[in-house]
Amino acid sequence: MAVRGTDYVLKRVFFALITVFVAVTINFVLFRLLPGSAVSNLARVPHASPALKAELTREFGLDKPMWQQYVIYLGQLAHLHMGVSWVSDSHQPVWTYLRGKLANTIPMAALGTAVAIVIGVGSGVVSAWRRGSKTDHISTNVAIAFYAFPTQWLALMLLILFAGVLPANGMHDPFLASDVGGWTRFIDTMRHMALPSLAFALTLYGEFTLIVRSAMLETLGEDYVLTARAKGLSSWGVVRTHATRNAMLPTTTLIALSLGYIVAGAILIETVFTWPGIGLATYQAVVSQDYPVLQGAFLVLTISVVFFNLLADLLYFKLDPRISA
Repeated sequence: MAVRGTDYVLKRVFFALITVFVAVTINFVLFRLLPGSAVSNLARVPHASPALKAELTREFGLDKPMWQQYVIYLGQLAHLHMGVSWVSDSHQPVWTYLRGKLANTIPMAALGTAVAIVIGVGSGVVSAWRRGSKTDHISTNVAIAFYAFPTQWLALMLLILFAGVLPANGMHDPFLASDVGGWTRFIDTMRHMALPSLAFALTLYGEFTLIVRSAMLETLGEDYVLTARAKGLSSWGVVRTHATRNAMLPTTTLIALSLGYIVAGAILIETVFTWPGIGLATYQAVVSQDYPVLQGAFLVLTISVVFFNLLADLLYFKLDPRISA
């Protein structure tokens, strides 16, 4: 059993590494196939001379053949260097630029995801427990509605409804004095974080509710659950002791995927609320055709999603003994 378990883990790690390599290659080629570049955009600037554009093309390595650019890109990644931004101030290294954006995105997205997990899992369990009841119908319909709402529409509705109550732009009050205490600054950040985090939570909540409800209903129909009921265990006791734990297997995958997307943030949500995270940085890089930042952002997203998928597979190995059997 130990040998089969080791084989399972090694296979999952190998597939994760192959997935990252393929994603890196597609990531590089895709953006090079798009028309235009940050240098070609200078054609619209009146004082951009041909000599300046030629020098920038040479500086960014765009004068080399595609295969040479790819080899250089892989060599830079091997040294954890993602290139230099073509557009950001002082042409920062991509990782330095994205690292600051990640520091803004992760708390906001993590808060929204945590709220979505708590509410979604709780409402999904209650819906399955009260299957067919009025509570179940209301919970399921609300979850379907929020699952179907477009992310940008939901964010805009929150912006319209609560813009007069909570801050709806940026991460800090621009008029906040620089010498205020840490607690005051923290409260100000949390108030600015409230609406984008709520939008993030509402976009995930419906999915969690529906998946957990479906998994719970399937588990409640198993023979061991019927046996537990026959032994006189209460309905809630069956749900809490037997059904919930076994229904967490598909939910584990969903949570792992959600954790992976925390790193990327929500591009539409950050754009609506001008939250200075990696999602907004990605949108701005698309507009300015800043390929190194786009490649870096998508690489960070890919690695995070692959890592948390691998983590979910390893958790499955621990939670479900049948995998190693």
